[in-house]
Amino acid sequence: MGNVNDTSVVKELKTQIGILGTLLGIIWGVHIVNMLLFSGRLQQFGIMPRSLIGLRGIVLAPLLHGSFGHLVANTLPLLTLGWLTLLRGKREFWITTALVMLAAGLGTWVFGTPYSIHIGASGIIFGYFGFLALRGYFERSVSAIALSLLVGILYGSLIWGVLPGSLGVSWESHLFGFLGGAFAAKLLSRSQKVG
Repeated sequence: MGNVNDTSVVKELKTQIGILGTLLGIIWGVHIVNMLLFSGRLQQFGIMPRSLIGLRGIVLAPLLHGSFGHLVANTLPLLTLGWLTLLRGKREFWITTALVMLAAGLGTWVFGTPYSIHIGASGIIFGYFGFLALRGYFERSVSAIALSLLVGILYGSLIWGVLPGSLGVSWESHLFGFLGGAFAAKLLSRSQKVG
């Protein structure tokens, strides 16, 4: 019996590594291609608030970063918070990711500064943070509360990123990503109670 359990744990871990590795591989690959072949010009495919063509950035902006420093700064939190979200299950991970991308993208598109371009995966990072931080509140299980506390201890200072602050930082993406994650936490905890 122990071998069956061990095998399923190893298989699940490999799946998680595959999902996160692919996601990060795509983001890093796009950045390298953008810098080497396009001299950063692909950044124009980010979210351009209230511009019809800027809607494409809802899907493309998380793949684009302004510099290697920007990408490196997003990599560890995306990996950590993404993995903690993935621990809730693949279905919850994909639903949360989709809701967060939509919320961060549309919120930024509606409320972002005119004539600006918003890029980066930080909206997704803040969405995972919101999902994990509030899942314990909505689900009220010991494991969800423990995970929320852990995320609060490790990444609680992120919450200040939802406020306007540094020039060139898309606080709109952070705020609406966080709200998308909070919505996903509420929605998925409710569907779990019903199911």
